[in-house]
Amino acid sequence: MRLVVLSAAAALVAVTPAVANEIRAEARGGAIWEEGNTEAVAGVALGYDFDLGETAFVGADVSADKVLAGGNKVAFAVTGRGGAKIGAGKLFVEGGYTSEFFDEGDGMWVAGAGYQHSFGEKLYGKVAYRHYFVKNSNIDRDAVFAGVGVKF
Repeated sequence: MRLVVLSAAAALVAVTPAVANEIRAEARGGAIWEEGNTEAVAGVALGYDFDLGETAFVGADVSADKVLAGGNKVAFAVTGRGGAKIGAGKLFVEGGYTSEFFDEGDGMWVAGAGYQHSFGEKLYGKVAYRHYFVKNSNIDRDAVFAGVGVKF
């Protein structure tokens, strides 16, 4: 999985000179829960958005998130997103694949939605919800994140 994440990051960097859209880097935190158990989570992401005209965009990102409770691993993800540009913000849906948070777990498909709001030319804030479809288990997980980032 790490090879996939590194390959996706290299692809994001490779397309940077070709178009002048938006590279973004963010730090985020939030909560992840399943069946009454809630844990804090923190992470980082690097992404790239392509403009599709005045009102729409698509993008991709790679991320690393860690459930802060002991015994958990860093989960690496590759995610695509798309949505509408609304004023100073972006309303989006996203989906992708993430590695496992726990030693006994498997990788998971993820789907979610969120909103990113620009604060000037370079800064943004973001809130997002994600649902993790856990393989080989009937206990899926849900998470909410809030983050701050920089656009290049």
